[in-house]
Amino acid sequence: MTLSAVLAIDQGTTGTRAILYSSSGRQLAAAYQEFRQYYPRPAWVEHDPSEIWKSTISVIRRALQSARLTGASIATIGITNQRETTVLWDRRTGRPIGRAIVWQDRRGVVVTDRLKKSGLEAVFRQKTGLVLDPYFSGPKIAWLLQHVSGLRRRAARGDIFFGTIDSWLLWKLTGGKVHATDVTNASRTLLYNIRRLCWDSELMKILRVPATILPEVYESGTQFGATVKQGPLISGIPITAIMGDQQAALYGQACYRRGETKNTYGTGCFVVQNIGKHIGRMPFGLLVTVACDEAGKPVYALEGSIFIAGAAVQWLRDGLGFFKHAGETSRLAKSVKDTGGVVMIPAFAGLGSPYWNPNVRGVISGLTRGTGRAHIVRAALESIAHQTADVLELMQAKSGYRIRKLHVDGGATANPYLMEFQAGVLGIPVLVSDIAESTAWGIAKLAAKKAGIWKNLASIDKKRKYQCYAPRIVSSARKVLRKTWKAEVSRLLS
Repeated sequence: MTLSAVLAIDQGTTGTRAILYSSSGRQLAAAYQEFRQYYPRPAWVEHDPSEIWKSTISVIRRALQSARLTGASIATIGITNQRETTVLWDRRTGRPIGRAIVWQDRRGVVVTDRLKKSGLEAVFRQKTGLVLDPYFSGPKIAWLLQHVSGLRRRAARGDIFFGTIDSWLLWKLTGGKVHATDVTNASRTLLYNIRRLCWDSELMKILRVPATILPEVYESGTQFGATVKQGPLISGIPITAIMGDQQAALYGQACYRRGETKNTYGTGCFVVQNIGKHIGRMPFGLLVTVACDEAGKPVYALEGSIFIAGAAVQWLRDGLGFFKHAGETSRLAKSVKDTGGVVMIPAFAGLGSPYWNPNVRGVISGLTRGTGRAHIVRAALESIAHQTADVLELMQAKSGYRIRKLHVDGGATANPYLMEFQAGVLGIPVLVSDIAESTAWGIAKLAAKKAGIWKNLASIDKKRKYQCYAPRIVSSARKVLRKTWKAEVSRLLS
């Protein structure tokens, strides 16, 4: 009997993951593979699209082997991805036009600064829900069209395709037959009108991006296409769901209702709150983006994007050699009573929400002769929690929804000290899901629902269990911690 497995492809910033789920929602197998990060210049971050594709085929093969299954066992596929990362490729040969520009990359600041000086930020803000920042795909495309010789002419002729990583993988999986994306990824480009749910001709004209390079946009739960035979995959496997990683995590956390909020701790931190079918006012410091309701239909969400979270811990490990494994950080943090006055603001790529300053850089302040590595490690972990608190305070004030608990997922939720401090500095319970990979879980749920495999999501969601971290920092101490953090951020920004 052939097992109807659901394959989730989770293509992230530092690696690619494939997870197979059974028809009852049980995880059957998983595989993960890192790929190379390229830093050709300061503040430039690149990926090789071909390496990403190879890693995708590799993890699918390994997951199937681990589960002792073949490609014929896969009933449907869902794709979730790092969002704003930009790929351009030749539509005829399928070859990438150089490396992908990663969401962390800041070279597009020359584009966004010019647009700001021209007084155009309000136009982009009202139509896209985003701010003018090089984080998003549009400025990256504009930079490539301007700086790669002959590229603008080729794009105007219709020889070039643009896509976020989901589009690139969809193109490859379907053998070059489908050039498409979903609303959640399109809403991260600064080219998509989230009120009308379509590409915006005015914004395309401002950024000088031709319509010919843009993918078709569909709802997140859609029959996007079917695979061709390659690697471990057979022909004809339907691809029934695509979502950006943070929207997939929101869906994975079952935050289907207005006011429900989650945070994903990865390379960066991404706080997302479901605000329903209506946008309302555009709150300064937060993004308005497109997410999904339970049926996979578009809804709106507030988002706070924190650029550096787990990447700060990775830097302490790989750049400074403070420890060998990230799992050591909780013990190190608890080995000292506090940070010893050390405050770390990891603005390696500028600051995202709620400050949106691409030009500042990270600092470690309060160093004394008595400062040790444990103090700096603790300050790094606390910086993740403080940045999250900055976003949630603003989100609660602007949305009108009181946040009574925070659903969390991602690798750093395995760090007890960080979770304890996060609950304490927020003053609300933090709920850690028993499924750390909520991004993959979310896209698997939607793909399975659209394929008719998991019809009753409520019964699937009820199986989840949570570890609850209750706040244990008294109100007066919390206020001191927050005041100290905000003072250091203000000093950096001044």
